[in-house]
Amino acid sequence: MSTPQEQTKAGPLEKFKAAYWPCFSGPMGECERRLSALAARPGRTLGESCGLTLSAGGKRLRPLLVFLATKKGEAIGEKQQAAAVAVELVHMATLVHDDVLDGAELRRGLPTLVSRYGRLVSLAAGDYLFSAAFEVLSNTGSTEAVAMLASTSLGLSRGELSQMADAGNHMLSREEYIERCTLKTANLFSTACRLGGLFSGCSEEAVGKLGEFGRCLGLAFQIFDDILDFTGQTSRTGKKVGTDLRDGTVTIPLIIALENDHSISELLRGEPDNEAVSAVCRRVAAAGGLDGAREEAVKYVYRANDALAAVSGELDTGPLALIAGSVVDRDA
Repeated sequence: MSTPQEQTKAGPLEKFKAAYWPCFSGPMGECERRLSALAARPGRTLGESCGLTLSAGGKRLRPLLVFLATKKGEAIGEKQQAAAVAVELVHMATLVHDDVLDGAELRRGLPTLVSRYGRLVSLAAGDYLFSAAFEVLSNTGSTEAVAMLASTSLGLSRGELSQMADAGNHMLSREEYIERCTLKTANLFSTACRLGGLFSGCSEEAVGKLGEFGRCLGLAFQIFDDILDFTGQTSRTGKKVGTDLRDGTVTIPLIIALENDHSISELLRGEPDNEAVSAVCRRVAAAGGLDGAREEAVKYVYRANDALAAVSGELDTGPLALIAGSVVDRDA
């Protein structure tokens, strides 16, 4: 048990774990059990490949958001569990499909499905995980919930296609980047929060504000992930520094740096080698790309907390605020 002095020095995530994790460890453990059962259900190679995706780990942030978005005084019930499982299955499916499209060899420091099993098995695994998500959520009987997740899933596809189309486009604007991140990342965060509020009886207004909180949180999360691509340690991020640069994905640190020093684009012609990637990372930092991106991420955390203020009467906003703070409190 940490002392009050230690908790004062701790970051948002440590404070969340000390104050709130005992309340949510049970539901999160049950969510993990259900995910494991669903992953193993097909058996044989398909079940093995889905199980490998699950065992690769992850923050399980999206299921946690479903539980944190529960109305005050309401217990976490069967429908919230179904929503938590469904949003994580969709997230897992997108990771599998992204790795197939990117030809990625590593995910979280471990071999990807496509590197181990090939494209066909990987695509089948991703399709199964997507399908299982909708099976689980449809069992709640809520057409509204299924429509939320369906709309989000369609956006995920659009976001991925947008990213592929914009590869190497060094004229990409901040607005275009934010739209892509909204589709690929933020909308699933938003849906997780909305489902938690919906299934616990929150008002329509509160569900909307929870969605806005989740959207802003997701944008901050993605922006900070993109910062880590320039600065993070491979042992912590599970991928090489400059992975986005190597595959032509233009992110906000580069966008901001190019606004200040467009000559950086000259270093990105062709397929940059390790030396060129290191040089670009240094130039992006020197041109203010990392500092500017951090400012953008923090801005979205503030917006997320503004949305929380409107639902403080219906929800315990303390744990949600700590989670929001934690996404920009990672090593960069």
